[in-house]
Amino acid sequence: MNLSLSGKTALVCGSTQGLGYACAVELALLGANIVLMARNEEKLVAAMQTLDRSKGQEHGFIVADFAHPQQVKEAIENYLEKKSSIHILVNNTGGPAGGTALDATLDEFRQAFNAHLICNHILVQALVPGMKTEGYGRIINIISTSVKQPIAGLGVSNTIRAAVASWSKTLAGELGKFGITVNNVLPGFTKTVRADYVVKKKAETAGKTEEIVMKELLAEILVGRVGSPEEFGAAVAFLCSPAAAYINGINLPVDGGRLGTL
Repeated sequence: MNLSLSGKTALVCGSTQGLGYACAVELALLGANIVLMARNEEKLVAAMQTLDRSKGQEHGFIVADFAHPQQVKEAIENYLEKKSSIHILVNNTGGPAGGTALDATLDEFRQAFNAHLICNHILVQALVPGMKTEGYGRIINIISTSVKQPIAGLGVSNTIRAAVASWSKTLAGELGKFGITVNNVLPGFTKTVRADYVVKKKAETAGKTEEIVMKELLAEILVGRVGSPEEFGAAVAFLCSPAAAYINGINLPVDGGRLGTL
């Protein structure tokens, strides 16, 4: 099985912590050069210094805030003027605030749409020409299991993640013939700051304690435990490898079997 990413470069967004950082770590272990992208330069430098370099990898970073799409556009264009093509794109950014869909403001929907779908699209448009030239491309969108089963108390997130999932499936059909695959990876309950936030919001919505909500969540997970960011990152890294060339247009849950849908 060919899992080597030596000679490939991966842009990983939202990669100073949590799932994005875990993906960057695993991709580097397969030999990829990593370009981290996030808004905090100090954290980017610290994260970059921890990445594997045993295969001669060269790592870098781009400072950009996904709350400002134009900033993302300018940052990736400036990078590409100086550097070679990027073969792998991992789209990932922090989830919208919790609350019901009915109570959400129009600005909350607009901001989430910009941070997720619009910024994702900006990066895809910038990177796909190089992927076509190289004859190799992997686009991974880290979204949510809510695209299969909406999560109570996350109305804006449920809506926006579903939009990204449909956009991704459409791109998979358009780009597959160029050797570029587009897949979504859906994190289940994984040990991250975002997961802690989800537990808190579910507890508030249900009028329960966080301890009770956690117990109920664990009871729904077939493997009986919370996932680790490293396990999630490994799934993403596999989809980015040459071995996954025939996997395209899917939503892959990494949730320990929690989802009640196929």
